[in-house]
Amino acid sequence: MAFDRRERLYRGGYATALAAALVLCVAPRATGTTAVLGISASVAANCLVSATALSFGLYESLQANATSPLNATGSVSIACTKGTAPRISMDLGQNPNAGKRYMALVAGVPASSAGTLYYEIYQPPSPTPGTGCSFPGTTLWGSSTGEIFTPSPASSRAARIYSVCGTIPPGQFATMGTYADTVVATVNF
Repeated sequence: MAFDRRERLYRGGYATALAAALVLCVAPRATGTTAVLGISASVAANCLVSATALSFGLYESLQANATSPLNATGSVSIACTKGTAPRISMDLGQNPNAGKRYMALVAGVPASSAGTLYYEIYQPPSPTPGTGCSFPGTTLWGSSTGEIFTPSPASSRAARIYSVCGTIPPGQFATMGTYADTVVATVNF
């Protein structure tokens, strides 16, 4: 029988193609193991607070304010983490007397003419941000139970601004000069 070289090449081509197809069709058999990777993070309750001054201007003890109070508005701004339920308290300032707030004459005034001017701070009429003051105020803003302002929980990280409503009652016979006080606003959450 005569040897045909073309026939041998032809048969070899089929054999190679068949072997390649079998290799591609058989799934690889790899062994392995798995692990679970835990992922976590914590978000702590937090608030930022700032305030704008409560400036009464001129108290006219012999004229307008002899019978009418002098009212003014400041503000406190808070930004809290989502879901935080803040409570804002105000201390009695630097010159309290018998549980009331007083402004004192500023430095440079002779001690013989030292005096104080009684004032009070009230909460805004609503816990809704941006609510203006209504005078006379009805709820004192302090640090005792019932005097702590409780706004609604934060729904975003945007700052919310609340009015600080101040009143100097009428009829105070005050020494002339400039009066001042500093009140600390504290946010608990």
